[in-house]
Amino acid sequence: MRRAHVKLFVPGPIEVRPEVLQAMATPQIYHRTPEFRELYAELQTKLKKFLYTEQTVFLFTSSSTGAMEAAVLNCVKKKCLNLVNGAFAKRWHEITKTCGIPCEALEVPWDKAIRPEQVEEKLKTGEFDAVTLVFNETSTGLMNPLAEIAEVVRKFPDVLLLVDAVTAMGGVKIEFDELGLDVCLAGVQKCFGLPPGLTVCAVSERALKRAEEVKPRTYYFNFLVMLNSHKKNETPATPTIPHMFALNLQLDYFFEEGLERRFARHEEMAKIVQTWAKKHFDIYPEEGYWSKTVTCIKNTRGISVDELNKTLIREYGMRISNGYGDLREKTFRIAHMGDLTPADIWGLLRAIEDILNLR
Repeated sequence: MRRAHVKLFVPGPIEVRPEVLQAMATPQIYHRTPEFRELYAELQTKLKKFLYTEQTVFLFTSSSTGAMEAAVLNCVKKKCLNLVNGAFAKRWHEITKTCGIPCEALEVPWDKAIRPEQVEEKLKTGEFDAVTLVFNETSTGLMNPLAEIAEVVRKFPDVLLLVDAVTAMGGVKIEFDELGLDVCLAGVQKCFGLPPGLTVCAVSERALKRAEEVKPRTYYFNFLVMLNSHKKNETPATPTIPHMFALNLQLDYFFEEGLERRFARHEEMAKIVQTWAKKHFDIYPEEGYWSKTVTCIKNTRGISVDELNKTLIREYGMRISNGYGDLREKTFRIAHMGDLTPADIWGLLRAIEDILNLR
């Protein structure tokens, strides 16, 4: 018998509060009206505060992959350096190649972080004018050292830093202007705690200037086309208005909780899971670079992750995630992001302990 609802501890889509779902049922408005422009402007004010920026924040009616494609299509004039240490970093490299953009991958083992000195060595060649980085790699539960890598990239004035913050934004503090980022994107189905279908993408003035210098390669994902509408508090094409209503409500919830408290809650949940994982299993990425939003646990006990999940779903109404791709059954992932609480996390861990007789 299928349960009415299974609580999600997977790295997206994640749990969505009833209030957010209800906001998506707000009666529709026409996207070429003052009412819509007021909603758009209100979102801009809140998103800038949320991302600690005074620059442009676009809203893409697409998954994060669309915004990743947009970033390289608009921001690479010469050659792109794709930093690769996980499945989604690899995807960004594949996107860049598929778009016909000159690029090179700097690859390291998936359980290792990208080091700033590795990036600097590559940039010293003068070959590159953009770098892509996955800040928090969902496939491995590894958080790359964004601040340190950003510091290196700032040494090269003509190089733009494009950041996938898909499973970080909303769970980890990202000071867009202070870090000197040029693109920073995230789908709302992760730490934002919304259903999938909308991507938030902060874009610097440098990135917009670069887009002017690059021969247009796209229309739907063209920064300049988007900017023209953005200046009027509009979008070029029909956006996902239900998501915008929900995002507006959720941002108010963020500020009510307090951004610093929200980030601290994510750290607390991560510590709970990671302490538990070290006690009963092990953690996949190298220590010092563990994610604050999703933990990738090494299956040192040789359990069947599929069977564990089936039992969790059937008997407890909870779901975790198997390992990604080649890491399937070798690892499993527990997400601790969005509006989940430490109490939620403890409930899940106790259920796993009961199933596996770990107590």
